[in-house]
Amino acid sequence: MRVLFHVQHLLGVGHLRRGELITRALAARGIEVTVALGGHPMPQMPFREATVVQLPPVSIRGADFKVLYDDDGAPITEAWKTARSRALIEVYEAARPDVVLMEMFPFGRWRFQFELVPLMQRAGRDAPRVKCVTSVRDILVKTKHPERAEHAAKLARAHLAAVLVHSDPALFTFGETYPHAEEIEDLVTYTGYVTEAAERGPVEPNGEVVVSAGGGAAAGTLLRTALQARELCPPKIRDRVWHVLAGARASEADFEALTALADERTVVERFSPRFQALLDGAALSVSQAGYNTVMNLMRAKIPAVVVPYDDGEETEQAFRSARMQELGLLEVVEGAALSPQSLAAALVRADAARGRPAPAIDLEGADATAGAIERLIRG
Repeated sequence: MRVLFHVQHLLGVGHLRRGELITRALAARGIEVTVALGGHPMPQMPFREATVVQLPPVSIRGADFKVLYDDDGAPITEAWKTARSRALIEVYEAARPDVVLMEMFPFGRWRFQFELVPLMQRAGRDAPRVKCVTSVRDILVKTKHPERAEHAAKLARAHLAAVLVHSDPALFTFGETYPHAEEIEDLVTYTGYVTEAAERGPVEPNGEVVVSAGGGAAAGTLLRTALQARELCPPKIRDRVWHVLAGARASEADFEALTALADERTVVERFSPRFQALLDGAALSVSQAGYNTVMNLMRAKIPAVVVPYDDGEETEQAFRSARMQELGLLEVVEGAALSPQSLAAALVRADAARGRPAPAIDLEGADATAGAIERLIRG
């Protein structure tokens, strides 16, 4: 059994982390995975359980998704697109997959249709032996192009065997952020949320306040504000060890500024491979509201404050965090209202709500995803 997994990250690293967890679950079922990696490699997320093939990498600048840049820092050209599409088809031919697994497309990743549509068409020539599947986050980013959503349903109907939605419908349904969900309802399977496995060994309490930034490319302000808020917190919060994870993609200037603040009560790192273990034993968390981090928090079941990333056209984190605050799962500070005072107040509220009953959420999405793909392969 073989899967070709197209993985493309641009700003954050959430897609990479989810991809790693899904790949690990597939490998545990004896499925061989080839990862076609479209972004720059991240040493912290090496996809050890897969064969990784690096495509010509593409990136963005800042949070501007409108222009893609090649490895030399130049805007990509039509010739570059043709070459990369050809490279992806070569990966397909070499991997000989039973399933082609894509992230988001055609419900997102529209700037990569130049290679993903030809990939689906090539796999279609090997149907029904080869099936195309899309892996979709719980919430889609609101688009200004409704025609894309309509076209996505047509592409899904023409090419996809399944749409695996990494959500618990008790929390979010696909139709809340995708207007044509009813048209492809028979293709949709809810997997639950993709996060760390439930069995992780005994929890080792550390009593820390963990301050994290996901990939860290756009979280310097949050991290600095968190450390400023510390001094406004009561002693039972202020005097704990604060463990700051700046993110693998934090700028060198931001990281050095944070490192300069390290002392016996402050730990500063870029990245920890034990992030879930840190949260499991922590007293409190401050973070952005990305999919992976929030589900790490739900697994850890600790009081948390999130500041959703909402620059540009990003709506996903704000939508997720608002719903979860309504359910009493975490505290939210909006980006526009972020200050040391507002963050300190939210930490006090979160700490006071410790142990409050909260609804259960399905967090076994990695294994459920692997199971759904295995069933497709076995027919």
